[in-house]
Amino acid sequence: MEKKILVIEDDEILNSGLCYNIQKFDMIPFSAYSMEEAKNSLRKETFDLILLDVNLPDGSGFDFARDIVSHYHVPFIFLTAHNLEEEIIKGLQIGADDYIIKPFSIKVVMEKIQAVLRRCYSVKKSEIYIYGNLTIDLENRLVKSKEQIISLTPTEFELLEVFCKSKGQILTKEMLLERIWDVKENYVNEHTLSLNVSRLRNKIMDEGHEYIKTIYGLGYKWIGEKE
Repeated sequence: MEKKILVIEDDEILNSGLCYNIQKFDMIPFSAYSMEEAKNSLRKETFDLILLDVNLPDGSGFDFARDIVSHYHVPFIFLTAHNLEEEIIKGLQIGADDYIIKPFSIKVVMEKIQAVLRRCYSVKKSEIYIYGNLTIDLENRLVKSKEQIISLTPTEFELLEVFCKSKGQILTKEMLLERIWDVKENYVNEHTLSLNVSRLRNKIMDEGHEYIKTIYGLGYKWIGEKE
């Protein structure tokens, strides 16, 4: 499957050049020229890697990277015109997989992109969870119950992913609102959360498994079997 690369760079010529070369290497480039455009792209697509300029017209790439690390779990490489040691260290501490100083060689950038992709995906274990009659393939965003595919909305799938990775833990409503909505600056109330959890529960539950238990006054817990 072709890798999708999001290029977040406000210099239109540089952005275009990077996308052109990414396409030459049989990958699919997506352009964003600001943090806001990048957020919209992330809501619509799942990316394999992000090239991220540190200085964007509507904010800091460092702040944007913190959202990426905390929510989207996608590798990223910083692009910057500042060859400052403390800035490079800061970027790596946030979670950057590499750091490229401008001006740079396109050949070097392409080699770094491929190196990060190999490191992150060649040994990546398939994230498949099996609970009762459910088979949940997070990597391919596929959910089945008794071999029948269950159709979930993007928000329902995000909720399911959080639950799968937090088995046995009580997830408060505040925690779920933060992880699913707040990080995208899409602030909703608890009623919206309750509706989405209810729809998800109704889609996945069966005669022998409840999967999601409501902990009254607190939030929810992924349990798998009925209690």
